[in-house]
Amino acid sequence: MNDEQKAVLNFTQIAHIETGFKEKFGIPRQSGLAPDTFGRIIFEPEFRHPDAIKGIEEYDYLWLLFIFSENIKSDRKKWNATVTPPKLGGKERRGVFATRSPFRPNPIGLSCVRLEEIVTDEKKGHVLIVSGADLLNGTPIVDIKPYIPYADARPGVRGGFGENLSDKRLEVVFPEELKKQLPIGYRNAVVQILEQDPRTAFIHDEERVWGVFYYDYNIRFKVRGSILTVCGVEEILKD
Repeated sequence: MNDEQKAVLNFTQIAHIETGFKEKFGIPRQSGLAPDTFGRIIFEPEFRHPDAIKGIEEYDYLWLLFIFSENIKSDRKKWNATVTPPKLGGKERRGVFATRSPFRPNPIGLSCVRLEEIVTDEKKGHVLIVSGADLLNGTPIVDIKPYIPYADARPGVRGGFGENLSDKRLEVVFPEELKKQLPIGYRNAVVQILEQDPRTAFIHDEERVWGVFYYDYNIRFKVRGSILTVCGVEEILKD
């Protein structure tokens, strides 16, 4: 590929996703880890033709190719050859292409989500309802492909440095009186998000109160050892 060909490489946004994640902090670090989190994929007007998704209902899972849009907005222009994966405590470095770090030469992400249903909106056309998404609210999507089990699944293969750490979860203590302050449909999702330990990898201050935003709620918590205790739920009132 010559320089002229490289120069014309670009992507067209085909859709965006609506989720309960209003900021990057607290988003599960991989798709599917919080299966009760839901998202709505809204196609851009140009791509709302019903034939574009004909047959998609035959699949249980989809691959989403998306843009780390917040990284584009940041002042970070230079890419680094190595990064510090949170799974390794934020202290050990690995090659950027040996990780799924969002800080990459090209800010492209890949997420596997479950297709729950397709609904029709009078103004937005066909909307895909998905679960297990790990995307910030409003994330641009540049392509959608079906997950094909016979080709995409590779049972028994090595999973790198994250394999032995994939099942490490915190015990979540969520007092009932606080849990009742959340809508019923959010409760399981919030527990699944918290048990993944959303804290910054290198900060383990047991007295620090952290906060995760999910939809219009700020869930505050502390962590001591392997136990996370929710200590407050605050509804963020809209203007």
